[in-house]
Amino acid sequence: MKMHVGINVTNLEESIDFYQKVFNIKPVKVKEDYAKFLIEDPSLNFTLNVVKEVSGNQVGHFGFQVSDLKEVLDHKERLEKLGFFAREEMDVTCCYATQDKFWVSDPNGNEWEFFYTKTGEDSMGKDRSICCDLLKK
Repeated sequence: MKMHVGINVTNLEESIDFYQKVFNIKPVKVKEDYAKFLIEDPSLNFTLNVVKEVSGNQVGHFGFQVSDLKEVLDHKERLEKLGFFAREEMDVTCCYATQDKFWVSDPNGNEWEFFYTKTGEDSMGKDRSICCDLLKK
């Protein structure tokens, strides 16, 4: 079984460039108004669909949960070397967990989180602006 996520984009070339760098693979199919990435780990069928306009982030956010802080920092360093601004949040309590994470945004404003969950928590977190405001968008 492979999860499928399809998002709407306004500039296919710009979005392909972003996702090639984030996923560290090239798309398996590119058409005039479509691109498909088949990611093996995690198993994901991810497509880009061209539309005239995208208004805001139509989902809360996307993310990759990784196994440890080193993996978070490795992805952050890799993406920063490729020219992406990474917003870092270390040792934050959000969404009932304490996490180390960073965020990058695609050309249409969709937020991507790379995170390591350190511990589970009984509360959402004191500073709801850290991630929970993102979930309301």
